[in-house]
Amino acid sequence: MITRIRRNRKYPWMRDLFANHEIKAKDLILPIFLIEGINIEQKIDSLPGVSRFSVDLAIKEIQTAISLGIKAIILFPVIEQGLKSNDAIEATNENNLICRAVKAFKNEYGDKIGIICDVALDPYTSHGHDGIIDNEGYVLNDETVEILCEQALCLAKAGCHVIAPSDMMDGRVAAIREILDRNGFINVSIMSYAAKYASSFYNPFRNAVGSDSNLKKADKKGYQLDYRNNKEHFREVYQDEKEGCDMIIIKPAMLYLDILQSVSNNINLPIIAYQVSAEYAMLKFASLNNSFDFMDAMIESLTSCKRAGADAIICYAAIEVAKYVNKVI
Repeated sequence: MITRIRRNRKYPWMRDLFANHEIKAKDLILPIFLIEGINIEQKIDSLPGVSRFSVDLAIKEIQTAISLGIKAIILFPVIEQGLKSNDAIEATNENNLICRAVKAFKNEYGDKIGIICDVALDPYTSHGHDGIIDNEGYVLNDETVEILCEQALCLAKAGCHVIAPSDMMDGRVAAIREILDRNGFINVSIMSYAAKYASSFYNPFRNAVGSDSNLKKADKKGYQLDYRNNKEHFREVYQDEKEGCDMIIIKPAMLYLDILQSVSNNINLPIIAYQVSAEYAMLKFASLNNSFDFMDAMIESLTSCKRAGADAIICYAAIEVAKYVNKVI
């Protein structure tokens, strides 16, 4: 008797029937870059197919996402240079760009789509770091956490559903949870960037939000995880779980599937993979140069995240992918 494993792969219906993982629109979180103004869309050269939107046009983008079955968005602001400062005070302004956007989106759509707000200071600092720095350029942990708490409270007051601290300061999850609860926002969730690595694959994102020119030649290796290590992420993840986060992000995704899988095997919280800007961009640029079909490669890459244990994926191609899997032309 000869075992022919290929028999189970012969027909498309059979392959579909036995597939363990499949990408659906509900798996995707759409990032949205926001800018000041009215009726403005700015295409981002470093992220082909991705734009910055004024709030009024973002509302239309969100409507498209809702119609396709996308369940959540995550917001990133492009802050005008004149509003940036060493202490990132604009982050705590209850009338800043993100707070106004959240109010507009909630007024338009209520709870029809989840609104996730990134909590970090790099869009607001004149030096481009995720926190307050001393005279030596060192990012101060506790002083930064105080401002992150104020920022998180502003965003909760504006109406966001989820706070997503991406700064990688120690103790920020517990501090944010405490201030949210103390002010009556017990149902605002915390989606912690629990394992965020110091990666060169963030550069197109920094260009998109305009923090690259402020950061210049500096790096974030003093607070983001070292990609040479495959164990210290456990300490970060377990600590954030202990401090009260509701879900966690692994960032980047495609080059860190080992980290994603190890967390999935050991943590019972929902896990979100973040397919970061350069991971998206390299697929898009390669497809534009006829290396492969973009959607074939994108679906394969997203499926690898699901296979490794992701419950959801932050993806710049969320609308493209949702149209594809929904067979919308």
